[in-house]
Amino acid sequence: MITTLLVANRGEIARRVFRTCRTLGIATVAVYSDADADAPHVREADAAVRLPGNSPAQTYLRADLVVAAARSAGADAVHPGYGFLSENAEFARAVIAAGLTWVGPPPDAIERMGSKVGAKQMMADAGVPVLPRLDPATVTDEDLPVLVKASAGGGGRGMRVVRSLDVLADEVDAASAEAASAFGDDTVFVEPYLATGRHIEVQVVCDEHGSVWAVGERECSIQRRHQKIVEESPSPLVDRRPEMREELFDAARAAARAIGYTGAGTVEFLADETGRFYFLEMNTRLQVEHPVTECVTGLDLVGLQLGVAEGRPLPAGPPPSLGHAIEVRLYAEDPAAGWRPHTGTLHRFEVPGVSAEFTVPLGTGIRLDSGVDDGSVVSPHYDAMLAKVVSVAPTRDVAARALAASLRQARIHGVTTNRDLLVRVLTHDAFLAGDTDTAFFERHDLAALAAPLADPDTVALAVLAAALADAAANRARARVQGRIPSGWRNVAAHPQRKRFAHGETEYEVTYRHTRDGLAEVAVNGTEPAGVVLVAANPDHVLLDVEGLRRRFEVSVHPGLSVVDSPLGSVSLVPLERFADPSSQVAAGSLLAPMPGTVVRVAVERGARVEQGQPLLWLEAMKMQHQVDAPGAGVVTELAVAAGDQVEVGRVLAVVTSAEEES
Repeated sequence: MITTLLVANRGEIARRVFRTCRTLGIATVAVYSDADADAPHVREADAAVRLPGNSPAQTYLRADLVVAAARSAGADAVHPGYGFLSENAEFARAVIAAGLTWVGPPPDAIERMGSKVGAKQMMADAGVPVLPRLDPATVTDEDLPVLVKASAGGGGRGMRVVRSLDVLADEVDAASAEAASAFGDDTVFVEPYLATGRHIEVQVVCDEHGSVWAVGERECSIQRRHQKIVEESPSPLVDRRPEMREELFDAARAAARAIGYTGAGTVEFLADETGRFYFLEMNTRLQVEHPVTECVTGLDLVGLQLGVAEGRPLPAGPPPSLGHAIEVRLYAEDPAAGWRPHTGTLHRFEVPGVSAEFTVPLGTGIRLDSGVDDGSVVSPHYDAMLAKVVSVAPTRDVAARALAASLRQARIHGVTTNRDLLVRVLTHDAFLAGDTDTAFFERHDLAALAAPLADPDTVALAVLAAALADAAANRARARVQGRIPSGWRNVAAHPQRKRFAHGETEYEVTYRHTRDGLAEVAVNGTEPAGVVLVAANPDHVLLDVEGLRRRFEVSVHPGLSVVDSPLGSVSLVPLERFADPSSQVAAGSLLAPMPGTVVRVAVERGARVEQGQPLLWLEAMKMQHQVDAPGAGVVTELAVAAGDQVEVGRVLAVVTSAEEES
């Protein structure tokens, strides 16, 4: 019997495991880095142990520290979650050697599947269909395109699609370097790339008594940079080809039996439209997307993991799948800035309509699995995922519509996210038709799908609402001469002015206070056509827009105003009337787009560069980000070196253009 469980992880997966532990009466222990000291998973645990440092290599990847933490806290079992050490066979062996219960598969099974190269051969021997492995040295034009993939990888890291032999060697090196950073193993391999495949996976659960369950399938084909962002069960492809389901289940069960698997795991396949499929990999852990399986089966997969770890047999058979569940991954990233991870304080995080957190909704509903809450700090040290939002309904179209509505109405203040992309995907005709292969974003224009829901006209209305709400707040705070509002003048004077920045664009709102209220309202000198102010309060503004009343909710945070409405969310930075000279930087300055570590510098001071030429690489949130020259010129300043830690906004280098030199 497990009495106290340490979760060797962080964020939403730690909270998810704790949720089941509370149901089962198991005490919980968290581990945390310095960056996570105030994180929700730390607050929710019965006890917590500090792992000194911030980076994963210093903390969550230190098997010795995690095992020591479990023993010092009196835990008798360890759950690895996903990522970090979850598929590290040596960590599993260390947990068992310490006399603790390992909530996971046998270390030998992890080891067999940990090398994707060896795993493919083992699956081929077991009769599971596989794609051939290619030798990078012998790849020809006829083999292209190919996929370079980290042997120990996952989550799209250490993965590159190569369409030209000229860049194959460089991409192999780049994938190897990223794999080494993310997983501590630089081994990569090459295989044929199916550009329009379907990514379909089967959840398996196995006990020590010979039971092997295949618990439905999930489709995870909508991906960006090989990172899943939408997952659902059942698969639209398999629903159209029901004979394929049992073939997938048979292959998944064969894979699990071939390695003597126990616990929960996932067998992943790549399928084509004809129903043929090929083994990709087996994840010897709980998947990020496990909630969609729970929502259509009613199972608690974490509870099953704990039961198997205690030696309990599975029931006679798995339950049937009912209804449809769709999960989206909400990431802190900026689509307009090359999808760079976005860090900072999450001032507000509110998803409406949530009927369950970390557990299955009763019938139709929205489930939220999140590692953050109001006030959380999004760190550069870890993955950029904020939350998983899951919708379950009797039919796929209803689930998609409810999930899109919940995301559209969510209040996410302080960091930029991929929320608008998710809404557009869920409402796209091709998605609703089930046409969801891995080339979805290539076929339907990722840039257009990622465009903000708030168009320029909506932004102008949001700026106006922010200014009027601010004026209302000023009136509420500072009244003079009885009921006459602050800013009122008996004789007409210059109008009141408020300035905001939205991205690279600045807006100025002007207005006057009169005896009858606000008048002569203009945005950048233009009076909004067909817009009439109905009411203005410090936290909401009601406008009549060409006969339609629109309500704008306004939230003010330090250095930030956010305006939410059904037309889209708009984040604004209030601007001072006069710029601070000390905040100015030299022309051509390259500023750090995020906090991170400089991992490589490709140029020297005095070097002549072309527009778009890579200058250096930053590592943040376990991924590398290239910083390019903004134009042709000379590197006149180089302010960083490899290994330097930088904060957002720090000057990295200065490129002086040829015109400025002359």
